[in-house]
This record gives sequence, structure tokens and C-alpha cells, in this order.
Amino acid sequence: MITRSEKSTRSVGISGEDKACSYLLENSYRIIERNWRTRYGEIDIIAEKDDVLIFVEVKTLPSGNAETLSHELDFRKQKKIVKTANFFLLKHREYNNSRIRFDVLVIDMPNLPSVYHIQDAFSEFV
Repeated sequence: MITRSEKSTRSVGISGEDKACSYLLENSYRIIERNWRTRYGEIDIIAEKDDVLIFVEVKTLPSGNAETLSHELDFRKQKKIVKTANFFLLKHREYNNSRIRFDVLVIDMPNLPSVYHIQDAFSEFV
């Protein structure tokens, strides 16, 4: 059974992902996938722009700060995202010659723009 707190957290996450997608579309990105899952993990958004394939992690942190973001996107989480991205590339060989990038979109964090885009937030060599 899903608790009210889990529902609230999930709805905040979905709202943040919607806002992130709108931001990407407004900035000429093409959304390829949303919430792409394997048993190893999930990629929030997979997008493409200028022949670059971008794996996007969305963090909605309305009461967060830099420390919260660092905790939410620790080494273990980055490794999981990279592993999941590699599975996507195995299934979608049409992107084999694309340049790859890992971005983070921080949504609604105090003292930042409502959508704060960190390009090349980490690399596959984490």
C-alpha cells in the first residue's frame, strides 16, 4: 500500500519531470524517452540536441540546498545512472555514434532559477 507521503513525493517528482521536459522542449531538445527503466535503474529523461544524446536526472528540491543535491546525486546514484544508460545504448544501437552527456536538472531549489540546468554534471567514468 502506498502511503500519503509516498504519493505526495511521487506527485512532486512527476510535476518536476513535467517542468524539466517543458524546459528542454523550450530549449530545442527532443525528448526521446521518459522514465526509461531496467531492473538496474531508471533514467528520468533521455533527450537529444545537436547530435548529442543526453541522459537527464531530474531532482525536484523545493526545500533543498547544495548539500541535499550532493546527497541525492552521490557516487552510487551516478554509477546506477551510467549503468542504466549503457543498457539503453545496447538496446538502441542507432545512438552508438552519438556523443553522450549526463545532465542534471534541479527543479524549484531555493536561491536558484526554477529550472537549474547542470550540463555534463558527471561522466560515465564515475
